Amino acid sequence: MEQANWRKSRRSGANGENCVEVASLSRVIGVRDSKDPTGEQHVFSVDAMAALFEEIRRGRYDLP
Repeated sequence: MEQANWRKSRRSGANGENCVEVASLSRVIGVRDSKDPTGEQHVFSVDAMAALFEEIRRGRYDLP
C-alpha cells in the first residue's frame, strides 16, 4: 500500500482556520482537514480534481 505524504495547501488560512491538506498518490488525490488528520479523508481522481480547480479558477464557487 502506498504511503500518503500529506502537505498543507498554500491557500489554507494562516491562523489555523480553513486548513486543507492534500496528498498526491499514483492515480488519485487525497484531501483532508488538517485540524482532524485522523478524520475523514476524501479521494478524487486526478481528472476530477483538475476539473474542480478549473471551475474554481473561473469563479464558479466564489462567495457573494
